[in-house]
Amino acid sequence: MVKVYTIASGKGGTGKTTTSANLGTCLAELGKETYVMDADMGMANLGIIMGLEDVPITLHEVLAGNAKVSEAVYDGPCGVKVVPSGISLKGFQNADPDKLRDVMRELIGKCEFLIIDAPAGISRDGVIPLAIADEVILIVNPELSSMVDALKTKILTELVGGSVKGAILTRATMENTEVSKQKMEEVLGVKVIGIIPEDPNTRRAAAYKSPIVVKYPDSDASKAYRRIAANLAGTTYTGDLEKEKSREGFIERLARSIFKGKK
Repeated sequence: MVKVYTIASGKGGTGKTTTSANLGTCLAELGKETYVMDADMGMANLGIIMGLEDVPITLHEVLAGNAKVSEAVYDGPCGVKVVPSGISLKGFQNADPDKLRDVMRELIGKCEFLIIDAPAGISRDGVIPLAIADEVILIVNPELSSMVDALKTKILTELVGGSVKGAILTRATMENTEVSKQKMEEVLGVKVIGIIPEDPNTRRAAAYKSPIVVKYPDSDASKAYRRIAANLAGTTYTGDLEKEKSREGFIERLARSIFKGKK
């Protein structure tokens, strides 16, 4: 059965596109036929992260009625298929976001997972990806303002008939944070399904135009993305079992550190 996930956030800079790229790559690594589509048509960055920033046909041309969906599909790392949006403002103006449903219908006939990178914030372009997905995954930073923005996105998703699967906490550190996991789950009304630690390798990988799970596969952030992808795929992430046995994992220590005792 095909599963469509929209990756959404209330504001930019939370790690939404990075999460879309890495989860899609991880699912492909697991042998799942996976497509990742950049529906953030005004601020398209997915293609850059995937090393596909200079392609002749993008989702813009498809939504403008000037190209077929198949012409905008490109091979990404680890076998993931990528449907990038263009960086041209003219292309953005000509694109009709109402056609996203038709694009999605065509893609789901070819894959097991479709990951949609949604625009940040609340806009007409952003509503459609929330409505057409099977489930929405919220990307949240461990800050009060980010949680409030995520709550608005959750409410909007439900208003348009969508469903929220859970939240992913990104850019987490061992330092004190404004919001605990317990409080976040209480306010948002959904589970935190994963924690991505702040990792300097994320920016380094982006500079190389590559997902971190490809460029730095042994990094803590990469392992965290693989855990989440395995969960979405219904499998178990094993990682490096010997290292896991010999010492407590960084993610577990991080989770305990940033969430301990906060209400």
